[in-house]
Amino acid sequence: VQLVESGGDLVQPGGSLRLSCAASGFTFDDYAMSWVRQAPGKGLEWVAVINWNGGTTITAESMKGRFTISRDNAKNTLYLQMHNLKSEDTAVYYCAKDRGAIALTPDPKKEVTVSDYDSWGQGTQVTVSS
Repeated sequence: VQLVESGGDLVQPGGSLRLSCAASGFTFDDYAMSWVRQAPGKGLEWVAVINWNGGTTITAESMKGRFTISRDNAKNTLYLQMHNLKSEDTAVYYCAKDRGAIALTPDPKKEVTVSDYDSWGQGTQVTVSS
């Protein structure tokens, strides 16, 4: 399994970015996929999940309306479109392969850990600053 993120950049507050995650080594459209981020000095934070065919998406409340997860199964690629970026969105963004096809959200009472997902990419840095 290989997950390769791209698209991270330095952007001004209020700006937009689209992250991509190229997947290989497994049957992409058999699995739900997620985005998870880690801000400097903080733990992992779940961002969004999409089911196997893109028919169901769930986004964290704090990012709803600004972030959109999507996928192109023909291209084996996962996306995260981000608008109206804020300084608190500064983080390394990871794509992660879920264990099943259905979009599931992590338990809000527990911290997200590496073992919550099958595989992870290496991450892409998003910095929001003027």
